[in-house]
Amino acid sequence: MDISVLMAFVAAALVISVVPGPDMMFIIANGIARGRRAGVVAALGMSTGLAVHTVAAALGLGTLLHAAPAVLDALRIVGAVFLVYLAATTLRSSRRREQRPAEQPPANRPLRRTYVLAVLTNLANPKVILFFLAFFPQFLVVDGGWPAWVQFLVLGAVFIAVGLTVDGAVGLATGALSTLLFRQPSVRRWLDRLSAAIFGALAVRLVADQT
Repeated sequence: MDISVLMAFVAAALVISVVPGPDMMFIIANGIARGRRAGVVAALGMSTGLAVHTVAAALGLGTLLHAAPAVLDALRIVGAVFLVYLAATTLRSSRRREQRPAEQPPANRPLRRTYVLAVLTNLANPKVILFFLAFFPQFLVVDGGWPAWVQFLVLGAVFIAVGLTVDGAVGLATGALSTLLFRQPSVRRWLDRLSAAIFGALAVRLVADQT
């Protein structure tokens, strides 16, 4: 693979990664609600989902999904259900916090659960595969010595590395902000509600989005 093509891809991936999207908003919501570790774990979960999407697209499954609109609709509904669930549990956490003494720390969702929900939320968005199929071929080198599917996997790995770097930094930053505000229960409750609102908005966007 030509190094100049790879560097151009890295630059494009960086631009795409820094533009706020559903994945980043999910990470921000978790960082705000549960701190730095949850934000970083959510970023890792999203990257795991992207890895699955990359392999699926390299194997041509994206073409199959594109040809079956009903499958895409079903995946969108599943993703929306996950996000509504997250919004509801975050609101419940906020209400429980109102009933606890200010000095008592909140009970956090296990990080493993945050990771799994991040993976499932990413996988439930089939437009990721379709985006890969539209974006990656622009950087494939014909007669470059590597089979197209190998180049696809390499580009996917680079895209994930760039995205994880950006998303991880976002998770750390929002988590740090959440930690600083933790001692103010009223602010903390409003941060929970903001997180729930983000999850709810992402659910609406996923259902309304048409492929």
